[in-house]
Amino acid sequence: MKTIAKIRVTGLLIFFIGALNFGYAQSTDYTLSNQETNLKVYGTSSLHDWHMDSEQQSGSLKFEDVNTSKISGLTIEIQAEGLKSGKSGMDKNAYKAINTKKYKTINFKLNKVVNVKDLGANKFQIKSLGDLTIAGVTKQINLDFTTQISGSKVIVEGEYQFKMTQFKVDPPTAMMGAIKTGDDLTIKFKTVYKK
Repeated sequence: MKTIAKIRVTGLLIFFIGALNFGYAQSTDYTLSNQETNLKVYGTSSLHDWHMDSEQQSGSLKFEDVNTSKISGLTIEIQAEGLKSGKSGMDKNAYKAINTKKYKTINFKLNKVVNVKDLGANKFQIKSLGDLTIAGVTKQINLDFTTQISGSKVIVEGEYQFKMTQFKVDPPTAMMGAIKTGDDLTIKFKTVYKK
């Protein structure tokens, strides 16, 4: 009797440990790789189109189940003065417009995944809702992106269009108002997260 009881207890322990290990294997955390990430902000002006490259960003990505791209958490933090156009005068005007002395970062935090579509070959189309914070103003946005799972890294790619004035940012001007920046901006990103 004791032997049968021991076998049953041992069997139950093996089952629970296996279940825990399975859950652990499915839940996976990733950290943004700054060196491999490409994020650009595109805009217009009365003189010419322009773009700024983000040189400094950090963030995290967490999957509840990596095999189905079931995301339970996603963040990205962009250093505001890490945005560079290659023209110092333009950079200064941009930093003044978004008040980088007070607001050091631009942030996105995922709130909810609305839909996941399997595109095949470990690639997924994600529709999500999240909070975007610029110059201290937070707005909930719809953000569509893809995830490409490749070994120990995940590539998150997409774009988002918005107006500066949505975030209470006045479009910058230069040369005493002779050059005016357009209100519309597009962020294009290819962020890489690694285990």
